[in-house]
Amino acid sequence: MQENISPFDFTASELLEMLSGNKAILTVFLILMVMLCKFYFLKMINKKADTNKRVKINIVNNAVTVIILIGIFHIWSAEFQKFAISIAAFVVAIVIATRELIQCFIGFLYIVSSRPFRIGDWIQVGDSYGEVHSIDWAKLTLLEVNIDAYEYTGKTLYTPNSQLITSSIKNLNFLKRYAMHHFTITRDESVNPFIFLDELYEKAVEYCADFRDVAIRYNQLIENRLDVNIAGPEPHIQVATSNIGDTQVFFTIFCPTERAMEIEQSLTADFMRLWFDQKQSTLMKVNND
Repeated sequence: MQENISPFDFTASELLEMLSGNKAILTVFLILMVMLCKFYFLKMINKKADTNKRVKINIVNNAVTVIILIGIFHIWSAEFQKFAISIAAFVVAIVIATRELIQCFIGFLYIVSSRPFRIGDWIQVGDSYGEVHSIDWAKLTLLEVNIDAYEYTGKTLYTPNSQLITSSIKNLNFLKRYAMHHFTITRDESVNPFIFLDELYEKAVEYCADFRDVAIRYNQLIENRLDVNIAGPEPHIQVATSNIGDTQVFFTIFCPTERAMEIEQSLTADFMRLWFDQKQSTLMKVNND
């Protein structure tokens, strides 16, 4: 006579095979078994009313948590590995796609932390000059300045913050009020400029006389702030020759920024007048001889 076998009659090997084939069931089984063990150990500890009961209970609770985590990680290790690879690939793709934005944000943090300039300062970033209008996490906004004429061009420059990390930044803030203005006049070698150089220097001192006291104080302020010695505030004139033998006269004037071009034009006019007068006098002497 054939015996009826219940479908729920499993051997131990069949049970282990079923659990290993279904990771979700195996995970639940692991948690149940560990929790049963925890319940048993806690019951045993509570029966022994010793002074270290709380410590032992805490050890059991922490051990159960660690065992469950290790067991789950071991069961799902292959899935966790695939998930980690997918997440890593996704993160790499996001970083590559948003690289410029990330660099801009890092540049913003660099500017905020180091504070190489403030709103309203004149700065140079690479080959661009301008007054700092604003800065946000993505870009630096500059009001472009013609550094040769010390005036606004009317253009607005938008520089990504990523360039602030790779480009040198020069703070030209003191140029907003006073500038170490340099300009050069080049003529042929027919006239010796040393003949009228003293008169030209007196003219330069005359043009700078009305702001001389303020220029001295501002010059000292800049030297104390930068801890360096700079030329000025007295005008400086130097004569040299070019590669092709022409005469060059170099002017250095420490003056208010808004007066720089005016003084340059006045000294240029004086130089031309003296140069042509000297040339005319030289020609007259040659003709008389």
